[in-house]
Amino acid sequence: MPTQPTRTLLPPESYGPRVRLGTLVNLRWLALLGQTVTVVVVGLTLSLSLQVGLCLLVIAVGAVVNLGALAIYPTNARLKEWEAFGALLFDLVQLTALLFLTGGLHNPFALLFLAPVTISATALSFRSTLTLATIAVALISLLAGYHVPLRLSDGTLLQLPSLQLTGFWIAIVIGTLFLSGFAFRLTLETERMSNALLATQTALAREQKLHDLAGVVAAAAHELGTPLATIMLVSSELAEELKDRPDLREDAMLIRSQADRCRDILRSMGRAGKRDQHVRTAPLEAVLREAAEPHEGRGIAITYDLAPAEGGPARKPHIHRQPEIVHGLRNLVQNAVDFARSEVWVEARWSEREIAMRVIDDGPGYAGEMLHRLGDPFIRSRQRPGYDGMGLGLFIAKTLLERTGATLTFSNATKSGRARPRRRAGAIAELVWPRDAIIAEETGGLGANEPIER
Repeated sequence: MPTQPTRTLLPPESYGPRVRLGTLVNLRWLALLGQTVTVVVVGLTLSLSLQVGLCLLVIAVGAVVNLGALAIYPTNARLKEWEAFGALLFDLVQLTALLFLTGGLHNPFALLFLAPVTISATALSFRSTLTLATIAVALISLLAGYHVPLRLSDGTLLQLPSLQLTGFWIAIVIGTLFLSGFAFRLTLETERMSNALLATQTALAREQKLHDLAGVVAAAAHELGTPLATIMLVSSELAEELKDRPDLREDAMLIRSQADRCRDILRSMGRAGKRDQHVRTAPLEAVLREAAEPHEGRGIAITYDLAPAEGGPARKPHIHRQPEIVHGLRNLVQNAVDFARSEVWVEARWSEREIAMRVIDDGPGYAGEMLHRLGDPFIRSRQRPGYDGMGLGLFIAKTLLERTGATLTFSNATKSGRARPRRRAGAIAELVWPRDAIIAEETGGLGANEPIER
């Protein structure tokens, strides 16, 4: 069966346009409304010498730009990086002009400088956000010294003392940098987790589809077994009776050979699984070998070590053959094979209370500084030349296996000393399940087959 080409999952920071024009337009309308109300109320109710006309002109420029954007682009358009950056830069400059006319940094509304930079941190790249933050800090500093002062109607100057002005400037600068950095990091982590979970769902769906397809093929092979056996038997008898008719005997033998071929094809296609109720469970060793099978031909020896824990039952347990377990274990084995020098060990121990598995390799082990981050998506650990992993394999394994009730931990054999043979000095991925979470009841029979749904 041909396989679909593998698609590379890119980190979120390399994705395309993410900012919708309608979002920026609506936020700008809200800001312009607030600016208008503030200017009008202050101009009419407070005894301030305020240049209301110029302020409304600056606000009108923002409204014109908004209307122009709506005329050029549809509301649901996704802006390119530079377009979104330009829109936020305009908002920053428009706010600077308004503050310049209303007291500069002495105006408490200077705190609104945080808004465009924070929006940039949630929607644009780190480079654009850093550029916008730098421009914001420069404009804040400019307003501290250059602005139209605010005065009462009697000419009294309204301004902060030098010490308070300096403190306000420092607070705005620190707030701008801190909030933008925090928003950028939080958004990046959220997107990484969202996309990694999508990759996990895709992997699980693919495993489930293959599992179901194998079951259908195996069921078909089971149902076709009897008619194929009848064809083979009848064709053999015909061949015996047609010994004196070589031309007809050759046709009978051809029928038998083609029936044999059909049987072999169905058997090979259905060997990965069946729809039968009894093979939804399997011996622990069979599940481990099934998970590791795709990596057994990569030049690395895979050794299995199964034994009861001290005081545990001698009988090997049967477990549920879930796609989550098979795919999760397969990813752990793949990671071990990728970094092993010559051998990988798959261990399993069981007791009356729990079932534990370990995948150990003889490679360099996990990087010490990355141990606490293993299982997170889009990290690069245990790197070697030519290896371009992003940590998705371990994340998918951890997510799928934890769904089945397992606890997954990572360590290094060289530091923990937990691997008994000395040559097992690489990385350890250890799984522990409560016995009741995956153990399957052994009925002693084959069980009933389920009908294939149409």
